[in-house]
Amino acid sequence: MSDHPFPPEDPKTFLTLCAGEWMSLRSSFELSEGDDDWHASERGELKVSYDQGADQSVGRLEVVPPSGHASRLEFSADGRLAIQGGAQETTGLWRFWPDGSMELTLPQADGVVVQERIWFTRANLRLRSTTAVDGEGHPLQGSFCTDIRRVSKPAS
Repeated sequence: MSDHPFPPEDPKTFLTLCAGEWMSLRSSFELSEGDDDWHASERGELKVSYDQGADQSVGRLEVVPPSGHASRLEFSADGRLAIQGGAQETTGLWRFWPDGSMELTLPQADGVVVQERIWFTRANLRLRSTTAVDGEGHPLQGSFCTDIRRVSKPAS
């Protein structure tokens, strides 16, 4: 990862830095009226690959979770985001912030808006926070995820 500036200075560098194998710990919170099942934590593995994409693209990420059901995220140069997962496609927006983080905004058909902020504290440590709010702006759920890049030991 030493060939990439850190923190990332542009969206393409950010997406390139996302590529790799990640160990992930996600804590999720349901902001409902009940006291049961309001929190869950899960560990997992993610494989992320990056490619340049089409002419009007900043790039494309392919994310493969442990289930093996890959998702493809296409980042258009105009800030649009298309996510293909199986037969379903979701569209939204992306924004790269001056602090080197990226924000994804995904409006749902039912009025819920999911927003994810992703940033690196180190080249091999990525943090993600996600919130979902209803059409009136009331929070429904949130999650926080820590991703640690798997790195191989140098050959002796």
